[in-house]
Amino acid sequence: MSDRLAVLPQYLLPKQALTQLAGWGASARGGGLTTSVIRWFVGRYGVNMAEAAEPDIAAYPTFNEFFTRALKPGARPLTDAALLCPVDGAISQFGAIAGDQIFQAKGHSYSTRALVGGDAALADSFQDGAFATLYLSPRDYHRIHMPTAGRLTRMIHVPGALFSVNPTTARGVPGLFARNERVVCVFESERGPWVLVLVGATIVGSMATVWHGLVNPPRPGQVREWRYDEAPVSLGRGAEMGRFLLGSTVVLLFPRDYLGSGPMPFNPAWQPGGAIRMGEAMAG
Repeated sequence: MSDRLAVLPQYLLPKQALTQLAGWGASARGGGLTTSVIRWFVGRYGVNMAEAAEPDIAAYPTFNEFFTRALKPGARPLTDAALLCPVDGAISQFGAIAGDQIFQAKGHSYSTRALVGGDAALADSFQDGAFATLYLSPRDYHRIHMPTAGRLTRMIHVPGALFSVNPTTARGVPGLFARNERVVCVFESERGPWVLVLVGATIVGSMATVWHGLVNPPRPGQVREWRYDEAPVSLGRGAEMGRFLLGSTVVLLFPRDYLGSGPMPFNPAWQPGGAIRMGEAMAG
């Protein structure tokens, strides 16, 4: 079966309604029922609770609190690299931005301008730059950390669809990551600007940042933007910056020559489909 045929049912599903229902269920305090659901989930997806700060499944009053669980101190040591991997998960794609085009999958690409919500000036900062698209599966740790120190300048909530973001959907839905709902976080650093985009998906109840809390809901159906010129938010290398309440994908953008002249020196061990852990070397 072709990937496009495999994703056809997603065009027909009531994705918004399913996502709202999942968000309600994940935040409900269901007592023994919640514990049973979490226990099933841990067994179904092979979640490693031994590394959780709270390994007792029954201690989580809601599924969301389990899903966004903290890890034990030292569970993710930070390597000595210019850019850290910000999440646990798998590599979808990474490499050079061709002009303004980001590679999604064979036969599919999308523009930086579309990804950041139509802001041409912001998108121009990443012309011929570098990108990394990182997928978080259900079993993964779902907090997102800073790949490098940065000062937040803007946050943009872009409404959109809620397709799944698994590898099959990435191959079958054109412009997937620029079509789905997303939260665009714009940072400044010593080396220049960079962007981290949280991409929503089917069943992703909400996305949150440490400085704002829940960004969605609400979902007003129009672009919303916050600026932080007068209330600066600075986060250190490896610090938590956000989380998915039910998981999805992160897209990172860096300008040309961010780590010096020439192509971004990505971790030579990285390859599409490969497993990654927060704190390992991403580049440099």
